[in-house]
Amino acid sequence: MADFENRLDLSSKTSSSPSLFFNRSVTMYAEPKKAHRALDHAGSLKKLYNSMETMRSASSSFKGKVKKLCSFFETDKLPPPRNVSEETQSLGKQLRQSKSMVHSKSLGPDFRVLSIRLPGTDDRIVMYLTSLRGVRRTYEDCYALKNIFRGFGVWVDERDISMDSAYRKELQSVLGAKNVSLPQVFIKGKYVGGAEVIKQLFETGELAKILQGLPIRKPGSVCGGCGDARFVPCMNCSGSRKVFHEDDDTPKRCSECNENGLIRCPNCCC
Repeated sequence: MADFENRLDLSSKTSSSPSLFFNRSVTMYAEPKKAHRALDHAGSLKKLYNSMETMRSASSSFKGKVKKLCSFFETDKLPPPRNVSEETQSLGKQLRQSKSMVHSKSLGPDFRVLSIRLPGTDDRIVMYLTSLRGVRRTYEDCYALKNIFRGFGVWVDERDISMDSAYRKELQSVLGAKNVSLPQVFIKGKYVGGAEVIKQLFETGELAKILQGLPIRKPGSVCGGCGDARFVPCMNCSGSRKVFHEDDDTPKRCSECNENGLIRCPNCCC
């Protein structure tokens, strides 16, 4: 009986203090937890505005510094060009014409101005060139001009200074200069110029007009005597440059060939 009474006392104690878990009133109407603090919109907008203002002021100050630096390194601007009057334009034209009339080393292709002439060549094209490949640029220019004239089908009197040194002396005396670049071209006895002048005339179409009236070769024709080399071995000494006389056994220098024992081809260079 004592045990039973003790159990009743324990049950009464537990019933007197009901559990919060099973108490609906406590669970439903309990105080809610503290919510997070609401954002202060006005304060945040003020902070954003203040930051933007500081950035603007910093950028304006930076621009001012940059302008100062630019003004420090800038030079004085040149005044705008004045309008050129008609009198100054006519004076400039006269000066250009007078400069073009002056004799220089590289003359233009205007035949009315040119005063350098090569006698005995009014019916042909004469080109002073070299067949040696010692200077690549010079050889390429000579080869290019040969191809240009070959395209027109005209015959060219090619005077190779590497085959005969007399042509170099002849060119120096005609142009009046010791140092002469190659190639040099004479058309109808009148001096035209070097490789650059001929190429410009060819590109503009003026070269075809200048070459009108010159004899034209058959396409693909090659000289049977020299193969378009313009030189053949001397027939008197066979290219040895030495001649023996019957009365004198000592050899003498052949008077018909050049220093290389060559003569001009009688078939194509007569």
